[in-house]
Amino acid sequence: MLLDSEADCVGAALQQRPGQAALWLGPAAASLPAASDSLLPLRLHLDGTPFHGDLRCGLPLPLASDACAVVVVQHGDGSGCDPAELLAECARVLLPGGWLWLLALNPLSPYRLRWWGQGLEAREPVTWRRRLRAAGLAPDSLTQGVGPVWDIAPDARLQDGVGLRAAFLLRAEKRRLPMTPLRKPRPLALQAGTTA
Repeated sequence: MLLDSEADCVGAALQQRPGQAALWLGPAAASLPAASDSLLPLRLHLDGTPFHGDLRCGLPLPLASDACAVVVVQHGDGSGCDPAELLAECARVLLPGGWLWLLALNPLSPYRLRWWGQGLEAREPVTWRRRLRAAGLAPDSLTQGVGPVWDIAPDARLQDGVGLRAAFLLRAEKRRLPMTPLRKPRPLALQAGTTA
């Protein structure tokens, strides 16, 4: 039910930059929405290392740096690899100005009792923000809740703030500083005794 709830988010992420390459890292049980443009995302399943799907590989990913406009990481805690290393690799393959969409489980939701004891881990959004900043990405200030609170039914509505929803969406942009530093403008000097 949770993966069905997240399908609209994943579809919106993959349509954010149409015509440009995209990478999706997610569980094998998740299905991707039908792509409307000719460029399909590269799909890698996070059900262990090495990853499998369109490619069978591990970290580092066999992709060129600055190759993807959008990267979607759906439940990266379940990948079996270090989340900081995974995010650093995702940041490497992102284009400057590209977006990483992170969907993760909410450890404060009552829905956690439904997946408790199945080997899934959950971290708070603050932890993910620190990891994203450490990888060189700029996370959005708003985290959105997605999925059900307790019911076993898909709920694709996005909620501002995580709340008690089963999962959350956190977006981050790859920003680069220009090669040529910009000079600070000189402050306007007023002579003593000048009236405002």
